[in-house]
Formats: sequence, C-alpha cells, structure tokens
Amino acid sequence: MKLNELRDNPGANKKRMRVGRGPGSGKGKTAGRGIKGQKSRSGVAINGYEGGQMPLYQRLPKRGFNKPNRKKFAVVNLGLIAKFIEAGKIDAKSTITEDVLVESGLVRRKLDGVRVLAKGDFDSKVTLEVTGASKSAVEAVENAGGSLTVKTPAAAE
Repeated sequence: MKLNELRDNPGANKKRMRVGRGPGSGKGKTAGRGIKGQKSRSGVAINGYEGGQMPLYQRLPKRGFNKPNRKKFAVVNLGLIAKFIEAGKIDAKSTITEDVLVESGLVRRKLDGVRVLAKGDFDSKVTLEVTGASKSAVEAVENAGGSLTVKTPAAAE
C-alpha cells in the first residue's frame, strides 16, 4: 500500500447538501422550506408552541423533587476491590482508605466520598475505611475476617 492509494471506505464520506443553489441541485429556490410563512423565514423559534393551545410540557403534572444539596458518591463493588488486591494494585495488609482507592486507579475521583457495595466475591482480610457502605457489603467484609468502618466526612460548610 502506498500513500497515494489511501482512500476512505466507500460511503464513509458524504457531501453535505447545499441548499438554495439553483434548480439543478434539487434544493434550489425555497431550499426545502415550502412557500412563505413564519417557518420559511430565518430567526424562527416556535419549538414548544402549539398555536395558543396549552403546550404539552405545561399540561403534564409536575412530579417529584430534586434535592439541591444531595451527595454524590463514587461507587465501588467489593468484587473489584478483590480483583485489585489480587493484581497487587492495592496492599491488603495496610488500611484501605479512599485515597488508596484513588491512587490505585479503582476510583477516578472521590466526589462526596466513596460508597462500597457488595457485588462480587470477596474473601480478603482487609481493613476498609470509607464514607458509605451497604449493609451486605459490611457483612461480606466481616465474614471474610476483615473490618469495614464508615467514617462521617468532616462538614465542609
């Protein structure tokens, strides 16, 4: 293969339609916008408008509530922690904190803390220190002979 033989796959490159460029183009004169009226002109913003009728998004009832100060946790499964311990990325002998999980690459960032869930097999005797954990995760770690402590984060306010 030579540089001059390089080509895109057939159909990978499609030329864009240039509208309003004469009758031969197939999209000349009105450029596919029909004739006259608001929608044929530029600067039209009538997306939610239903001709004076109450728009659908206003007719539907409002439901629920979004807590403005809710906490977002980085979620980790016990199975993944076990995998990282086996791979030698996490040292099981020392206390596993949130910072250790971030350094090992298991968690990208802590957010408001790390929460441990019980998905996966876990049989290492470890000491975990995290912001949150499910009851089944705490149970699984204790069954393996380790301990999982849930620390409350220091108030940032």
